[in-house]
Amino acid sequence: MDNGRELLLDGLAELGIVATDRQVDLLLAFVKLMTKWNKAYNLSAIREQEAMLRLHILDSLAVLPYVSGQKIIDVGTGAGLPGIPLAIFMPDVQFTLLDSNSKKTRFVQQSIMELNLSNIEIIHGRVEGLGRAAEFDVVISRAFASLYDIMALTEYLLQPQGALLAMKGGVPKEELAQIGREYSVKSIVVPGVEAERCLVRINKT
Repeated sequence: MDNGRELLLDGLAELGIVATDRQVDLLLAFVKLMTKWNKAYNLSAIREQEAMLRLHILDSLAVLPYVSGQKIIDVGTGAGLPGIPLAIFMPDVQFTLLDSNSKKTRFVQQSIMELNLSNIEIIHGRVEGLGRAAEFDVVISRAFASLYDIMALTEYLLQPQGALLAMKGGVPKEELAQIGREYSVKSIVVPGVEAERCLVRINKT
């Protein structure tokens, strides 16, 4: 997977992210696990490792400069995205990864164990049944629903100064018009990916 390492290193450099050898090794090991488990668990429609590096790993890490806080929950994490790549680069931050698909949470649990990541907990369940009100600084999601619906489902998880970070494709103007709240939108460029990407931040207060 040398060409994968090169692709990853080039992509990280383009994003301005400084990575240790261990962080790079962890990301490559994670992609290897995804590729292996994908055959049986159908984690992602993307099968090819280089495409995974671009569309899953670099896509997740492109938002790293905009993520802060001590307790972060990734809602609808799927195969652990963006939570696992972010947790690798934010080792002092506690991540909770939530998904309602038991196959995917089993995969994430195995990945956390094999990669020896101590700052992640995985929960199999639905966001509306989680409880844990006002516990998190940030809710992050590779947006699984409209912004209005994501806000309605996840806002209770945020402490008063917290924020929702929703990873979207093109700027969702119609969705933004519905939310009735202050927001900011950052355009995100993912190395090797031509599709539009943006990150919407909506503060709780």
